[in-house]
Amino acid sequence: MAKRASEKNKPTKKEIIMKIISTQLDAHLALEVTTTATCWKLTRRDATVFGFTNHDQDLVVGGVTYQATSGFTPSAVANNSELSVDNLDVEGVIDSAVIAEADIQAGLYDYAQVEIFIVNYADLTQGALNLRTGWLGEIKFSKNKFVAEVRGLMQNLAQGIGSLYSPSCRAKLGDAECGITLASFTVTSSITAVTDNQVFADSSRAEADGYFAGGVITFTSGLNNGLAMEVKEFVGGLVTLVFPMAYTVAVNDTYSMYAGCDKSFGTCGTKFSNVVNFRGEPHVPGIDRVLKTAGTI
Repeated sequence: MAKRASEKNKPTKKEIIMKIISTQLDAHLALEVTTTATCWKLTRRDATVFGFTNHDQDLVVGGVTYQATSGFTPSAVANNSELSVDNLDVEGVIDSAVIAEADIQAGLYDYAQVEIFIVNYADLTQGALNLRTGWLGEIKFSKNKFVAEVRGLMQNLAQGIGSLYSPSCRAKLGDAECGITLASFTVTSSITAVTDNQVFADSSRAEADGYFAGGVITFTSGLNNGLAMEVKEFVGGLVTLVFPMAYTVAVNDTYSMYAGCDKSFGTCGTKFSNVVNFRGEPHVPGIDRVLKTAGTI
């Protein structure tokens, strides 16, 4: 019995995950002995591009030089026809000449785009077989080694949509929902004393203690120029960051810093005079109220 047209034209699981490659490379991969190499292309958000390959010599593909290195080891690359997220890990050795630990700590590699593909190093004109395209996720490192998670394109489908009610504000300070002008709560100045990369002071600051706690400082000069960090504490002009800056903080480094918001209803009204835009439900009974018994109400 002939299949119905809808069933006949329905792609099989193998066809769904089929990748488009040149006929020359397809024929080469069908051989018993191949001359293939795996390449990793890393594009940071500042448009800086790095290329690496497990071949024993550098390869130039698409105008990008892929450096020969044995310091990168990817986990197995698996593809499927489902909507589950396909992730893999790339393990590498931190090299101060290429990938420095300070740069990783500074967040320069956060959400960098990653492309992993195979080429025939004996004939690069055959094109490439793309294995995975995605973004760097969590990066863990210790001593001189790092492990970076590569999140596949399906990761975007795993993001939550919508919001839940809560007593705290769901808006981000200064965004469209918040509505305040962030510049009105931002100061610019320079550092006058340094304890370390996490604690430093500006003697010109006269704001109340805690005013900048939860805010963000962005360096506008020095080794940390362009980098930002959340403020943990602010007392008497002394600034303590949540994490140390990646590079050395020095006296006279300039910065901009805006006030912190603890997202409470009281702070929204007294500190920012912005109750009308509060994006929370501060008067909704909490779980403690729901669980109370008749004798304790």
